[in-house]
Amino acid sequence: MAVMGREWFADAVLYEIYPQSFADSDGDGVGDLQGVIARLDHIASLGVNVIWFNPCFASPFVDAGYDVADYLTIAPRYGTNEDMAELVAKAGERGIRVLLDLVAGHTSIEHEWFRRELAADGPDPAGDRYIWCEQLPEQVWQRETPGTPAWVPSPGPRPGFYLKNFYDQQPALNFGWVRRPGDPAWRQPADAPGPLRNRQALKDIIAFWLDRGVAGFRVDMAFSLVKDERVSEGLAATVALWREIREWLDDAYPDAVLIPEGSEPRTGGPAAFDADFFLVIHDEHGSLFDNHFPGVLPFHEAREPFFDAAGKGSTRVFLDGWDAARATDPARLIVMSTADHDYDRLCCGPRTAEQLGAALTFLFTWGNVPCLYYGDEIGMRFLPGLPNVEGSVCDPSYNRAGCRTPMQWDAGPNAGFSTADAARLYLPVDPSPDRPTVAAQEADPSSTLHFVRELIALRRATPALGTRTSTRVINEDYPFAYVRGESHLVVVNPRSEPADLAVAGVVGAPLLSSGVTAHAGGLSVAGFGHGIFNFEP
Repeated sequence: MAVMGREWFADAVLYEIYPQSFADSDGDGVGDLQGVIARLDHIASLGVNVIWFNPCFASPFVDAGYDVADYLTIAPRYGTNEDMAELVAKAGERGIRVLLDLVAGHTSIEHEWFRRELAADGPDPAGDRYIWCEQLPEQVWQRETPGTPAWVPSPGPRPGFYLKNFYDQQPALNFGWVRRPGDPAWRQPADAPGPLRNRQALKDIIAFWLDRGVAGFRVDMAFSLVKDERVSEGLAATVALWREIREWLDDAYPDAVLIPEGSEPRTGGPAAFDADFFLVIHDEHGSLFDNHFPGVLPFHEAREPFFDAAGKGSTRVFLDGWDAARATDPARLIVMSTADHDYDRLCCGPRTAEQLGAALTFLFTWGNVPCLYYGDEIGMRFLPGLPNVEGSVCDPSYNRAGCRTPMQWDAGPNAGFSTADAARLYLPVDPSPDRPTVAAQEADPSSTLHFVRELIALRRATPALGTRTSTRVINEDYPFAYVRGESHLVVVNPRSEPADLAVAGVVGAPLLSSGVTAHAGGLSVAGFGHGIFNFEP
């Protein structure tokens, strides 16, 4: 029976594909949509039911596609709009929906909108789509990269400066400003003509792809649209913008989901987005998994991650963040990924494949909407020291390339990713002779790949392990243990040293486990052990 409205997302298991690196069908060294189509059976075999693509739109790829030149056209290196329609249809035949990445806050300098305004002598009579000022404001810095100037001198006939969001080649779209006393005229309110044009453009872009079968969007920088908003004020103007879009979607496309990059501010009204997203690089997720091996950003805190062999971490930052996110709505959905395109992988630095079972067990049974980053189903490794490709080095101490390497399919050339010469690959393949591959793990019943399939199948067969039941922590240290739906016990021990759990109520043999032994007083859990049990409180 079909799930009506957006309730289907509560049962989602996502699979994130970085399209450049998944599968290359035409031998040019870059992944493409036909490559994904050819690998849909593998994706379906995992048990996932949603694919989330990083941006696939036409772009000069200064920032790996997050600099969009045309929202309505698939980038030629990936294929065509018809290829995307074919992918959506063939994924749908396998019970898999498709989410696209919507870059809402900025475009590329190559977008037609920007070229038109750059060539102008002054403001567009219909309202500027970008934010311009004729004289440089005093000490205005970019919020996302402290110390980086936010304003770029106009390189065209139009005088003055434009506001950027990240790289110079990513001019900020004009959704208006929170007006304050004494503000200059160029800081337009959110209901000025330019901002209103861009609101309508967002609806037009969303509708274009929903009409072609896409199920929804993950929205990049979703809460940075209206400028000079303060977190202490709840980012209310941007939230109001997204509520307007949600009201339109509820009427025109009631099944479509919107997922933000990050957590939606709570302003007391209805939610505009269908979930929060605990990002890999932020504390809620990072306190559990970030060993800082790939790099350190200015906002990172030096702390030992909980899922680490040393066993010096804490779950408290995560638990506090989880409770805060659900304080006003205990049923609020929260997406948590194994990894993503912006930071590291579970198998990163000294963390080995042996340690993945505990981490994966937690991420697929905690009660979140889980997202599996491509390659994590086989324990692909983060590769340090890679070249700066398409903006992967966005801070001198922060290189994202290591999590974007080609998918490892088999033992053939380029790990089966591409028939191109190795020098033409988007990024190098893991050179290690013992690199994990899909083909090798298919033949090994004890592999990470088989474990991921079993874990997702168990989640699907056991409603208590999904998003609709309660989670009660019974031990927040090592081993971490919690009860789902008052019917199932999950225990994970991410450290190398064994740990004991005093607990009554374990019933029968484990449903899925490694290194866990039941005895009269509770459970003994080996280093890196994990288990899921029936439970009677």
